[in-house]
Amino acid sequence: MENPRALVFTVAANLARDEARTVIRRKKHLALLKSDTEAAGAATPDPNEEMQRDEERQRAQEALRRLSDRDREVLLLWDAGLSYEEIAAQTGLAQGAIGTTLSRARRRLVAAYESMEGRHAAR
Repeated sequence: MENPRALVFTVAANLARDEARTVIRRKKHLALLKSDTEAAGAATPDPNEEMQRDEERQRAQEALRRLSDRDREVLLLWDAGLSYEEIAAQTGLAQGAIGTTLSRARRRLVAAYESMEGRHAAR
């Protein structure tokens, strides 16, 4: 190890960046929840918009159900704001595999949603 002090600063900077990303992700998640709650409390919601939101929510939930247990768990833990390290500890997967698993799970979720969207449009 040539420069242990540089290593310590690099590790500290990486940890700070990870924490900042986690905080931002959690804030976005909370903002989405808050906007959903505020939208639900609107005085006179448009029935067509409400029906469309319900259909989209049902399709998203169905697409999520179609995923493997592992894919679904990793996506939900990430959405809840957990770090790769926390997801690895929770799932028993290697920390290095979380990014790949998350990426593949996202692609599968999108594919499942789009396949149902096409079926829905054909009705």
